[in-house]
Amino acid sequence: MCGLIMLVLITILLIIGTPISISIGFASTMAMLAILPVGKAVLMSSQKMFAGTNSFSLLAIPFFILAGIIMNNGGIARKLVNCAQLLAGRLPGSMAQTNIVANMLFGAISGSGAAAAAAIGGIMGPLEEEEGYDKSYYAAVNVASAPTGMMIPPSNTLIVYSTVAGTVSISALFMAGYIPGILWGLGNMVVAGVMAARLGYKGKTKIPFKQGLKVFIDAVPSLLLIVIVIGGILNGVFTPTEGSAIAVVYAAILSMIYRSIKLKDIPRILLEAANMTSIIIFMIGISTIMSYVMAYTGIPTIIADALLGITTNKYLILMIMNIFLLILGTFMDPTPAILIFTPIFLPIVQSFGMSPIHFGLMMTFNLCIGAITPPVGTVLFTGCRVANTNIETVIGKLLPFFAVTILVLLLVTYIPAISLTIPAWFGLI
Repeated sequence: MCGLIMLVLITILLIIGTPISISIGFASTMAMLAILPVGKAVLMSSQKMFAGTNSFSLLAIPFFILAGIIMNNGGIARKLVNCAQLLAGRLPGSMAQTNIVANMLFGAISGSGAAAAAAIGGIMGPLEEEEGYDKSYYAAVNVASAPTGMMIPPSNTLIVYSTVAGTVSISALFMAGYIPGILWGLGNMVVAGVMAARLGYKGKTKIPFKQGLKVFIDAVPSLLLIVIVIGGILNGVFTPTEGSAIAVVYAAILSMIYRSIKLKDIPRILLEAANMTSIIIFMIGISTIMSYVMAYTGIPTIIADALLGITTNKYLILMIMNIFLLILGTFMDPTPAILIFTPIFLPIVQSFGMSPIHFGLMMTFNLCIGAITPPVGTVLFTGCRVANTNIETVIGKLLPFFAVTILVLLLVTYIPAISLTIPAWFGLI
């Protein structure tokens, strides 16, 4: 009964426009009151919130967010764009291809799709407009490729999943994200190239060797951040949380060397990082109350029994989950979706032998697609705002990107090696 109370209240509150964190917190607390006396319900809720956020691993989130904001303000994005142009500048639609590669590189440093869409889109948009690119085309390219940063490590989304899933290694999840994230980017490059050929956007001429070498050398300090953080984690020099703190120090030193951040900028940067962190951590704390109510009422078991009652074929079950998560992602951000549905779906897939690492990448991939899908797609709104265009004109250009990205999702879902090969190479599984 209390589980039904919680679900009904959440639905009503979301319909009337209440923020999702408040909806979940209020509904979960009301459900707790149906289980326990008032005093115990309030005490249990506060204890669960504290326990849910009292995790050393979660400290990585504010540090990676801060590192991303420092890099976004520190001129690093521009150097990554120049490096990306060196790598993709001769392909059809060279500026669009550069945008995709730059999003992958920036995402591999910041771990945020919205940050990549804002930073890289802000640089590439005017350049593409000068080249005569259609605004809806280059906005769609930027939006479609920005979420690669949520797959390629470091990824705050994967850190959240690791915390909820329990015993799943953050290092293993980070390594598992490389191939799916790169496949997403490569798929976008194919679509962008085909569309560019039809629109008549050609590649750039070959960059002279000396100029190319200078561009690459300028980008090396920024790219070294990936090597230092990921290499240090894999070699056991430091934990992912310690690596996130090192990322902040490195990004700050680099920005000081480039003289792109002034002392007066520091309070604004810290406040922006604190605001973003508080949203995520508060959501995690609130969701632990709901997880307790769900476990107490047996909701995960009820849903598992219902799903297995439809079919016991694991391939069909995974397809049903994909459809559900794709729909869910259109109106819910990845963090709350992972917090709510991981405890429900993970035991089901583990019952037929699916690795929790593989499932984590599948789930994250689904929800990252939701980030570029209306009505709540944060990356979509960010990309359109940066390009100064409306969503209606961009959606049409996004459809081919959706098709290819969903194809990659199916490959990630049904071919475990895509997610598990690299972690296995490094002995993480």
